[in-house]
Amino acid sequence: MPVVTVAPGGIATTGLTLRNDSDIVEAYSLEVVGDCAAWTTVEPARVSLYPGTSETVTIRLEPPRSPEIRAGAMPLAVKVLPAEHPDAVRVPETTVHIEEFHELRTELRPRRRRGWVRGRYRLAVRNEGNTAVRVGFTPGQAGEELTFAFSPAGPKLEPGESVEAGLRVRTGKPVWFGSPVVWPFTVDAAGDRDGSRPDESVHRQPLDAEFVQIPVFPKWLLALLAALLALLLAWFALVRPSVRSAAKEAAKEAVQPRPTPAGEQGGNGQTPGPGSGGASASPGARGPGQGSGAGGDGGASGDGDTLDGQQSSATIDLKTAGGQTRTGTYKVPEKSVFGVTDIVVANFQGDEGVLTITFGDRKITTIALETFRNQDYHWVTPIKIPANDTVTIEVTCAKPGTPATGRRAQDCHEVLNVSGALSRTNG
Repeated sequence: MPVVTVAPGGIATTGLTLRNDSDIVEAYSLEVVGDCAAWTTVEPARVSLYPGTSETVTIRLEPPRSPEIRAGAMPLAVKVLPAEHPDAVRVPETTVHIEEFHELRTELRPRRRRGWVRGRYRLAVRNEGNTAVRVGFTPGQAGEELTFAFSPAGPKLEPGESVEAGLRVRTGKPVWFGSPVVWPFTVDAAGDRDGSRPDESVHRQPLDAEFVQIPVFPKWLLALLAALLALLLAWFALVRPSVRSAAKEAAKEAVQPRPTPAGEQGGNGQTPGPGSGGASASPGARGPGQGSGAGGDGGASGDGDTLDGQQSSATIDLKTAGGQTRTGTYKVPEKSVFGVTDIVVANFQGDEGVLTITFGDRKITTIALETFRNQDYHWVTPIKIPANDTVTIEVTCAKPGTPATGRRAQDCHEVLNVSGALSRTNG
């Protein structure tokens, strides 16, 4: 039999001539043996010959296009078995040359990936040809905005072997704001037989994919930040000045003395005025507000000169550290009687603790600081305090409060204003 060359997926034929050299009619059975038997047939498979005659049968080769059919030389043998003389079996042989074919099957997953600056893909590659190849990947993009990296870069595949490679796609810079940007690209898979140069006969499969670059800051976040900024500006421009103004007005109102209505009697039972011997305050006279305070931070100050039956007031301003107790006093001047008709207590910080007010040896009231911010007391009949006796407030600070400024105070801070008539005595 002559040498045969066949391409996988194609058809090739050759002939085998049989001759009967015996003196009887002989029948011959033909069977293909060896590696080619699965895809080789003999037509016809049985031949009867008279003595001295011959006949040529056709051997048909149809190798499938499969990686299992390796390229190269393969032996082809046909077993010829005579029916009358089975011991005279013959096995003629020849060589079949299988041609090469090349095919790569590739798949890119996923075809669409989202990310800020980079995306990862998987490339599945299978060698569907009948010879070993080294696979190379060639990315393609319209511009130069993307960079590509493959791992492994150039795997070598035997026929029927597959591999999965990683692909990393990266952009040059992030998108901070706005809409997502779509970057389309392609990947070509090519094979070369010796690892040095591409083989143009190797099947190429371009794959299309996309990388969707999403912005770092989405639109809804920008809208939220703009709304927060507007609220902050509104607070500093409108709300905060109003709050601070209201707080200052409240503190100022708390420390102002309460005026005594006209016609109310002074400490000696007389109505202040020109007819009762009262006189206006002179620039050089000392009043009750000039008496010194005791208790460290506590101090008392008067509001001007005093005469007999003259309406007067004194203020005790006391600061007390947390966990401590301090007192503040106002001392009635010598040869005078202070007839107290009104007191106002201010706890404008909202401190917590206890405050006690005493006139001389007489305790007037004890108040829990956390129960009030401003408190006032009034008497129709004045409470008289003789000369050299004191008006005293004692504060035990449990916890400093938080004023209207919003920042917690370091110390408790209370203010007592005492109003009434200061009268001279003859003693």
